[in-house]
Amino acid sequence: MDATLNGFAAMIPAAIDIALNLLWGVLILGIGWWAAGLLGRWVRRVAERSNRIDRTIVPMFCTTVVWAVRVFTLIAVLAQFGVQTASIIAVLGAAGLAVGLALQGTLQNIAAGIMLLILRPIRAGEYVALSSGAEGTVEEVGLFLTRLVQGDGIHVTLPNSTVWNATITNYSRNATRRFDMAVGIRYGDDLDRAMATLREVVNNHPLALQTPAPDVRVFEYRDNVVLVNVRVWAESARYWEFRWDLLHKTRVALDAAGLRPPVPVREITVGGDGATVKSA
Repeated sequence: MDATLNGFAAMIPAAIDIALNLLWGVLILGIGWWAAGLLGRWVRRVAERSNRIDRTIVPMFCTTVVWAVRVFTLIAVLAQFGVQTASIIAVLGAAGLAVGLALQGTLQNIAAGIMLLILRPIRAGEYVALSSGAEGTVEEVGLFLTRLVQGDGIHVTLPNSTVWNATITNYSRNATRRFDMAVGIRYGDDLDRAMATLREVVNNHPLALQTPAPDVRVFEYRDNVVLVNVRVWAESARYWEFRWDLLHKTRVALDAAGLRPPVPVREITVGGDGATVKSA
């Protein structure tokens, strides 16, 4: 009986030590996890308020900060229980290599995301079109995925590797954008008057930039119409507003000047007497 009591008495310090280590481990884990989330939110707020940090890199940067703190927290918890962290790191390295070989596609997305953030062919808020067929405003370039928002409000999520391997057409990178509008003038109408009307419409439009100066020139002769090309620059942010309004005002101005819309006309010779019939 005495031996049994002595055995229990000897186990009490070890049990207390294990309980304290467990308590400290849980506290370290909870505090570390909470601190990681708090630090991630703080970094996000600071980055979003700064004018020197591109919004594109904010999500990935915050995720990296959060998980870096969590990894150190896990290592500290293991050290609290007397685990040799050096051996753990070696095991994690070997496991990481095995996982990396199994998840090559995922690692490609991470590498592509890093390259997108370093070279920055796209940025948050820019409207881009990819050779894969997707297009929209860049919402976020994350660690694995890139999110686009189309003009109709639909979200498109793409793997970073798909974006990196595609040909990217960026419509928002330049502050200005050129609009080329082909206007058809009927044969028989006053071509000089039509061109003067077009110049007046473009020069008086409030959204048309005067540098570079707008240009109106005859572009091509076709079977039933003379094509006049109107070349004018506008701000990229207001390009579509300018395009739609200019198309409307151009037709109204030409109608007011008595210039009719071009209608295809065919001339058909009937019989041997050379009589002709015109049909639209």
